[in-house]
Amino acid sequence: MAKYVYFFGGGKADGNESMKNLLGGKGANLAEMAGHAQLKLPVPPGFTITTEVCTYYYDYKKSYPKELTGQVNAALAKVEKLMGKKFGDTKNPLLLSVRSGARRSMPGMMDTVLNIGLNDDTIQGLIEKTGNPRFAYDAYRRLVMMYADVVMEKAAGIEPKNGKGIRKILDERLNEVKKAKGYTIDTDLTADDLKMLVGEFKRIVRDVLGKPFPETPMEQLWGGIGAVFMSWNGKRAIDYRRIERIPDDWGTAVNVQTMVFGNMGEGSATGVAFTRNPGTGENQFYGEYLINAQGEDVVAGIRTPSPINEYSKNDQSRHLPTLEQSFPECYGQLFKIQLALEKHYHDMQDIEFTIENGILFMLQCRVGKRNGVAAVRMATEMQKARMIDAETALMRVGPNQLVELLLPMIDPVAEKTMSPIAKGLPAGPGGASGRAVFTSEAAVEWAARGEKVILVREETSPEDVDGMHKAQAILTSKGGMTSHAALVARGWGKCCVVGCSDIEVGAKSFLTKSGVTVREGEWISLNGTKGLIYQGHLKLVDVDLEHNLAYGDLMKLCDKVRVLKIRTNADTPNDTRKAVQFGAEGIGLFRTEHMFYGEGSDKPLFLLRKMIMSGSLEERKAALAELSAFVKKDMKATMEVLHGLPITIRLLDPPLHEFVPHSEDKVAAMAQELGISVDDVKKRGESLRESNPMLGHRGVRLGVTYPEVSEMQIRAILTAAGELIKEGKKAYPEIMIPVTCTSNELANQKKLVDAVYKEVCADLGLKKIPFMFGTMIEIPRAALTADKMADVAEFFSFGTNDLTQMSFGFSRDDIGGFLPDYINGKILPADPFQTIDKDGVGELVKTGITRGRSTRPNLKVGICGEHGGDADSVKFCHSIGMNYVSCSPFRVPIARLAAAQAVVEEKMAAVKPVVKKSVKKAPVKKTIAKKKALKKVAPKKTVKKAAAKKKVAKKVTAKKTVVQKTTARKTVVKKSFAKKTAAKKAVVKKSAKKAIKKVAKKSVKKAAKKAVKKNRR
Repeated sequence: MAKYVYFFGGGKADGNESMKNLLGGKGANLAEMAGHAQLKLPVPPGFTITTEVCTYYYDYKKSYPKELTGQVNAALAKVEKLMGKKFGDTKNPLLLSVRSGARRSMPGMMDTVLNIGLNDDTIQGLIEKTGNPRFAYDAYRRLVMMYADVVMEKAAGIEPKNGKGIRKILDERLNEVKKAKGYTIDTDLTADDLKMLVGEFKRIVRDVLGKPFPETPMEQLWGGIGAVFMSWNGKRAIDYRRIERIPDDWGTAVNVQTMVFGNMGEGSATGVAFTRNPGTGENQFYGEYLINAQGEDVVAGIRTPSPINEYSKNDQSRHLPTLEQSFPECYGQLFKIQLALEKHYHDMQDIEFTIENGILFMLQCRVGKRNGVAAVRMATEMQKARMIDAETALMRVGPNQLVELLLPMIDPVAEKTMSPIAKGLPAGPGGASGRAVFTSEAAVEWAARGEKVILVREETSPEDVDGMHKAQAILTSKGGMTSHAALVARGWGKCCVVGCSDIEVGAKSFLTKSGVTVREGEWISLNGTKGLIYQGHLKLVDVDLEHNLAYGDLMKLCDKVRVLKIRTNADTPNDTRKAVQFGAEGIGLFRTEHMFYGEGSDKPLFLLRKMIMSGSLEERKAALAELSAFVKKDMKATMEVLHGLPITIRLLDPPLHEFVPHSEDKVAAMAQELGISVDDVKKRGESLRESNPMLGHRGVRLGVTYPEVSEMQIRAILTAAGELIKEGKKAYPEIMIPVTCTSNELANQKKLVDAVYKEVCADLGLKKIPFMFGTMIEIPRAALTADKMADVAEFFSFGTNDLTQMSFGFSRDDIGGFLPDYINGKILPADPFQTIDKDGVGELVKTGITRGRSTRPNLKVGICGEHGGDADSVKFCHSIGMNYVSCSPFRVPIARLAAAQAVVEEKMAAVKPVVKKSVKKAPVKKTIAKKKALKKVAPKKTVKKAAAKKKVAKKVTAKKTVVQKTTARKTVVKKSFAKKTAAKKAVVKKSAKKAIKKVAKKSVKKAAKKAVKKNRR
């Protein structure tokens, strides 16, 4: 019978931490905390319903396996026995919580129901047992609110009228009562207030949702279980999975656990803590708690949480008593537990705890979410402390987290000239500037128009996840460092300021204590490192990595492990200098056309236009001769910064019509310079215009039609390198021909290169100038005929931007019109221009490399499209044997990390098949088959005797070496066996098989005869 329910509690557990795929992260960790011999922590007992049930639930029209009810009842009976309470009992009731638990943490994205088991009868028993009617009715009103919201509305698929859900309606009624009685916080409500609210809430639920709140505890339990499974496919969970790339078919587990109460009075509390600071990575126990509260209160940001210790204090909580002061014994116990958990898991843990009447309980532990700054620091410090090895440290930092570390911050110079209008808690590092918006929907809408926005809320909830993701940063007026906003922002590495009590948030504006009003659409800037808010748009600058020791340590680990070289796409000395500081080992793409755009480009662009407008070869050559000096100077300056590192220079690529002047003043200036009419200039421009420039007169086609254009660039490249060599410096250019589709094009351009090379060497008095000649593979035909291309080319650089464009038939400029629908509809798994399409474009690249190296085994291969900075694409490039990837300067550290992780993942993958082979042994299947045959003719005892005799016979007949060779042949066929001994082995094995078969046959016959005689008696 399939096992769908796993029990934990009382120092025992059916599962363990390794079973996350089955039990979900939460269930696996609860089992580990409760049952592991070295832990056995005070975990309230309960049971986990596996992720397989979630899959079954959706596969079979929201039904359950027939065995589930019995297994749930059996596990519940175990919990009841351990607790000495009974679920649904009116004298001594057991109350339960029902929570989700996916394989990977999805904070707040799925639903939870607490206090299950309360009704008008069981509450009397709870009051008698606790002597605390206020607590009992507080728990009851929470159940009604949560159950109505999660089970009766959301799980039932009821759309709220006027956008106002049942939870909002009940919250409003709660606030009305508080306001009428002059209360400021929920804990001011008395037992009578709460009892009255429970009655009112039930009436509101019946009137709004059309059915009554269920009084039967078992109905509540199964309603909660179903609601958690339903929430797996709720909008916020789907949005979060899409953002985090969590597969839809994983499903969630359901954790049913004994309730322990932090809201039983001043001797009770609940909190969230981290074994290290998740914002900075500092090795300090960090967290927050609330007295007389349940867990949802801490993350919801309804009340300002207190710090667990002095280290955890901030501006908002500096005056509040710490957990260490209020509950010294519990804090001491919790401190030891957090040390034990980090030591056990070898990673920073996020832990939830509850203190019920002075007794500590552990509700959860999981690997804690952290931002990029903290991730890098934790990984390197743990590696130095020998808690983890270097490979584990590398895998602890996600490429996106490294992006966070490189995030820009507010320009310190600009910041000094401004005064902050408010201050909150620094929940997310870096700086951000954007237009203030006040709803998730507004954030999505404004971002879709290309606006940068900052989402401002009193507090965020899981419903805000889409807007939070689209926003540049998040600002909340409530909540602490463990609130929903802080947790989610930390996971995504977003700039975030929470608990900013200096602002009062309205529907479409916020007002600061100093009287400043910021309305929707107005610019604000956030310093997420210090928690400061500024009015207006402040400039952002890059961070200072030179003094970040943890970052330096991580990059050293990357460089020790990775095989793939990392280059950069850079066109100027400044960009090159920055890339080299980031660790670039050369330039993989230097675009010659860059010098015709931007600052200082007026003169070179004019000369290029003059060349384009030339009416004869002589005029064209004259213009090119003038232009050559600018091109050489530009290339030489960049090569000089590289100090001999390779630089791949792509010859002119864009169509010529892109450089033709369009404005009237520029057209007039060109006409005057050339001594022709304005109409002639316009006609020349029109003659160059193409229907489809992507497929038109560009790249190598220009070089074939106008060899003098290629010649000028080649001469500039080689002259620049030669002059540097003569100056005692190093230079190593690689001349790359773009948009090629046949080896004949390469041969045509190679003749030019060879001729120019001889002339330059002679002119400079040099015997040689080291360089390479190659091509950019960006047309499918070039990849498919790479064996011929490699006859001429010494290196390939795959231009996967254009290769993707040509393979899919998608235009990068127009893809935004339909790509979101393709991603949301799962027509495509990801944007193919961001992450390389392995099945199509990737196959072309693999084919190109294989065929190219079949002609030229030492062919150097790289990639220079945008994919060179995408972590998944970098790992793919490693797997197919590229020499290097090239990306923008800013993404060089990400590529270094991804290249190192590719090596680690490769090693991990190599280990897995070995494990599988050791489990699946061929002889086991054979033995099972023989046992089945014996069962047909003999009783069990006879079968055992026959099997025993067979084993003896094997030992006698076949020598040990023969058995080993036979087993080896069945499990693994090794190609390395020498051919000479193959025939001998075959003979030996055949005779061994015959001997074994003969003895086994006799054993079976004897066993059968004995069985027949025994049956006749």
